[in-house]
Amino acid sequence: MTVQDSGKVALITGASRGIGYGIAEALVARGDRVVITGRGEDALKEAVERLGADRATGIAGKAHDEAHQAAAVERAMEVYGRVDYLVNNAGTNPVFGPMAELDLNVARKVYETNVISALGFAQQTWKAWQRENGGAIVNIASVAGVSASPFIGAYGMSKAAMVNLTLQLAHEFAPVVRVNAIAPAVVKTKFAEALYEGREAEAAAAYPLGRLGVPQDIGGAAAFLTSEQSDWVTGQTLVVDGGIFLNAGVA
Repeated sequence: MTVQDSGKVALITGASRGIGYGIAEALVARGDRVVITGRGEDALKEAVERLGADRATGIAGKAHDEAHQAAAVERAMEVYGRVDYLVNNAGTNPVFGPMAELDLNVARKVYETNVISALGFAQQTWKAWQRENGGAIVNIASVAGVSASPFIGAYGMSKAAMVNLTLQLAHEFAPVVRVNAIAPAVVKTKFAEALYEGREAEAAAAYPLGRLGVPQDIGGAAAFLTSEQSDWVTGQTLVVDGGIFLNAGVA
């Protein structure tokens, strides 16, 4: 079936695989064109091929690198002439353990990649297109940012900051740009393997809906938050968790 071109363009960070790729798939499926970023040239090339070279463009770099942020937005403007939507998905979680033993340099790295980079991309898209033309931003937070998250505390703190960044930007960028966040629970990706590998059935049993998330679940939520159906929604964090909070905790 031929997809009608929406005329809209999205920049999605950390989208060569996992949640970011699932979001790219959802937006391409509805007719958007996408610019996707990631650290690996080969992985990006494969993702672009799967999405369709006529629908997607990739640019490699590190999310926290300001030059990369500027280059990604510039590429979107050069290739497509607009950046209607920004999805801040790129993130890292290089440490697993108690907060009392957290290496502060690692904590700084987590914040730089997970929070400061999102602000940088938002500043770039605002100046290049959205300030004059409108659009939407979706920040990928986490349920770890809205609850205690044993052993991934640095990640949780950064995602809590992402929720507040969403509020700040939603207030400043209104009324022309809507800014919302998505807070997923455990989604089956390489990034989250340590949280369920070797015990998926046990982990899934804690969820009222009986399964872990998949990237397409988050793709659908992002598609909604960048659609006309959400035109009166801003400053919100949409929890997509399979019902895990109904059990008053995160498995």
